[in-house]
Amino acid sequence: MTRSVIREHIFKLLFRVEFHDAHELDGQIRLYMNGLGTISEADCKYITEKTQTIAALLPEIDEKINSVSEGWPVNRLGKAELAIMRLAVYEMLYDEDIPVNVAINEAVELAKNYGGDNAPSFVNGVLAKLAK
Repeated sequence: MTRSVIREHIFKLLFRVEFHDAHELDGQIRLYMNGLGTISEADCKYITEKTQTIAALLPEIDEKINSVSEGWPVNRLGKAELAIMRLAVYEMLYDEDIPVNVAINEAVELAKNYGGDNAPSFVNGVLAKLAK
């Protein structure tokens, strides 16, 4: 599985966070993974651990987003855009294996596929401010 595909699965799991209580995350991950069909154990473990790690850091990540999203606090953002930015901010600030420009580019691509019409430019703008 490519990193982009893995990233997309993590995004989809993070999207679920807004619709379920925090204690339901593990069950939501299992439910999602069961629906994927054939997936390697290593990819399953990576997606699960990365999602859990990001979920645990959401207060810090949301604070970072709020600090640069001028007039758009996380509670006003679209759920898809929020999940995309949470993943990207995690990659930018906490994942040393992923260059900042790659995290931003991948977030913009996810926003093109899952966000509203203005999502790619909004996501890019917020993440670019955070990258400075």
